[in-house]
Amino acid sequence: MDRIIKISFGIFIVILVAFTGIIAFTGYTETAYRNTLTGTYSYTCNITTDSPLYNVTLFIPVPVDNTGNSPMVSEFSSHGMKGVPAEWETTLFDTGKSTLLKVMTPAILPPEGTSAQHPFTITFSSETTERTPINTMDPVGQSAMFRPVQSMSEKTCPQGSADGAGRCFTYRTSLYADYSAAPGTTVAITAGVTGKNTWNIFEPYSNEYHTAVSTRMNGENHGWVVLEGELTSSTGTYDSPGGS
Repeated sequence: MDRIIKISFGIFIVILVAFTGIIAFTGYTETAYRNTLTGTYSYTCNITTDSPLYNVTLFIPVPVDNTGNSPMVSEFSSHGMKGVPAEWETTLFDTGKSTLLKVMTPAILPPEGTSAQHPFTITFSSETTERTPINTMDPVGQSAMFRPVQSMSEKTCPQGSADGAGRCFTYRTSLYADYSAAPGTTVAITAGVTGKNTWNIFEPYSNEYHTAVSTRMNGENHGWVVLEGELTSSTGTYDSPGGS
């Protein structure tokens, strides 16, 4: 009987130690995740031309979530967006379906030496970091996107894409461009946003999504144009205490 009691007690101790170890490990990983988690939005917009543009008015979509919130909005509102020319008049418009940056300027004048082979590019960008996770698995439903997201279609992710690239899509949205230019002028507008979570539990981990939209116009333009968009979501590691 004593032997059975000793064996039972030994098994109990082993189970208790194992249980305590699991609780301690779970507590450590959850604490490490919360203390090191960072969600970062990186935004870039490029306007490229190989000749002068005059009487320019642009309505460029700004990435927002499905409730209309966006870290880029505060950057534009506070004039903290890097690279926006000082002479540009900029205003944000909420249409209910999207948020647009209205740009007005008398002219965009490329420097000497600009050509089709060496076009002139204006780039503005921002990076916003918070201590809350970004939903990188469902950015269309939960995170900053160029909206409205239209004609969305899933596609096969290209070979050679980053490890863990889960899902890839194409979609369309729109941009308004009104300007005068010489007939041979080529104007390209591209914009992209990446939402990335990073944390450290014994080693660094991350997951992210990336979306970009673009259009190319020839000569002058006076109206709405289609932006072709691509989205890659669910890239990286998701076996974390908080997912994302």
